[in-house]
Amino acid sequence: MARVKLEDVCERGSSNLKQSDVVDKDGDYPIYGASGYIGNVDFYHQEQPYVAVVKDGAGIGRTTLHPAKSSVIGTMQYLLPKGNVLPEYLCYVVKYMHLEKYFTGATIPHIYFKDYKNEEFNLDSLDRQKEIVSTLNKIEKVIESRTKELELLDELIRARFVELFGNPLDGTAKYPIHQVGEVANSVDPQPSHRTPPVEEGGIPYVSIKDCDYKTGKIDFEGARKVSLKVLEEHMNRYTLHDGDFVVGKIGTIGNPVFVPVRNDYTLSANVVLIQPNSELVSPYFLKYSFESDFVERQFAEAKNSTSQAAFGIQKVRTVEVMNPDLDVQREFEIFVKQVDKSKFEIQKSLEKTQLLFDSLMQEYFG
Repeated sequence: MARVKLEDVCERGSSNLKQSDVVDKDGDYPIYGASGYIGNVDFYHQEQPYVAVVKDGAGIGRTTLHPAKSSVIGTMQYLLPKGNVLPEYLCYVVKYMHLEKYFTGATIPHIYFKDYKNEEFNLDSLDRQKEIVSTLNKIEKVIESRTKELELLDELIRARFVELFGNPLDGTAKYPIHQVGEVANSVDPQPSHRTPPVEEGGIPYVSIKDCDYKTGKIDFEGARKVSLKVLEEHMNRYTLHDGDFVVGKIGTIGNPVFVPVRNDYTLSANVVLIQPNSELVSPYFLKYSFESDFVERQFAEAKNSTSQAAFGIQKVRTVEVMNPDLDVQREFEIFVKQVDKSKFEIQKSLEKTQLLFDSLMQEYFG
């Protein structure tokens, strides 16, 4: 094993191709962009497999392995393996480096090979590289499988929602429509819209960016920290209850996430707190209503009507949702809780597998 720099095992290449160069093309050779496969063309730039890194814009830093006889467009840069490294091994190495620390540019972020070419890592023999790649590939497949299971369970919940309640967008709604404000209280946690100053050792000031919409988890550790006085001010305006959830109102619109009943954090100005009246509506029904195509359409129409993506407190109160019989809502709630138990176990397994993957990456390359 040797300690080497990235530039010791690969060379940088670049592309001048634009997305428009691929339009209406046909051929036997794949071409890729920042989001993945674009199509086939009648030419290729690289004879051998290689690694590509998105160098600017959306998806910046995304690192992928590409096959021989293929190309990329200009939003990506090639990393061409030398004879001392396998392309698959090189791809894992670059992923291990966490290139986000090298992003520059405020409006459109960029990343340059010159900034990270001196990153050091452990380079094993080619035979050992094959073993490492095989091990990491197997673990990644388990991660992909667990992730897919979670996605399928989410799809199951959405399908059950439509089965029980229908969809107003296609005329299959089984119940009348009313506004959120009729069954829930909507609170603006920071009506002044002023962001409090950071206070070291303070309490979490949770924004929508701290909420993982897919897992429902909130990153309290990574959230901005503010004075306890901010919490005291908030507690004068609202009290949290089981079933309360937040939605994004600025930038990211929607993406509901349940919030825990705790008194050691507060909410930021870019969310709206939804507090369902449990005597009138199931919190689970209302939360998943905010994920439905019907409500997403309302969010999209509101975003298109203004120059800035925003959805104020009054608009939230007038969001239209269905008004099913409460016993049917409860049936849906029971179903979701059952599915959530399965999701919880799969998520735990996924997290353990991810920890194993991360620890092996550190062992192999660190």
